[in-house]
Amino acid sequence: MSKQLRQMKIKELLHSREISNQGELIRMLEQAGIEVAQATLSRDCSELGVVRSRTHSGYRLVLPNDTPRQIIRGLVGMEVQTIEANENAIVIKTLPGRAHGVGSYLDQLNMSSVLGTIAGDDTVLVIPASIRQISLVVEEIQSHLSQPS
Repeated sequence: MSKQLRQMKIKELLHSREISNQGELIRMLEQAGIEVAQATLSRDCSELGVVRSRTHSGYRLVLPNDTPRQIIRGLVGMEVQTIEANENAIVIKTLPGRAHGVGSYLDQLNMSSVLGTIAGDDTVLVIPASIRQISLVVEEIQSHLSQPS
């Protein structure tokens, strides 16, 4: 099978199903009668711009045909480890060195429920516009950090 036809089938599968990893994608390609080595599939995914993105139901492979905001949301979402809140503020723990990117992403969303963020190395402090609605602000942040299913 030609590279072009194989990549078209990869796109078709990724658009029609939720596929969580390359191993699962290889199995689906085999079911469709397409034998492909892991290294070849990795090159195909790289050329197609496929990224692994977090969704409400776990991780999935996503094509760049999804909006840039969806791709960035998935990437930023993978950097977040926890989101916790008390009655005054929200603290987001990230992978080491990733807090600035997460804080910047949240700032660019211009959420009216957030006054601003302060980012360290692995922690983002989110200051809500109103402390009365902390749980709603946490939900809004969580929705912006994961892909819709």
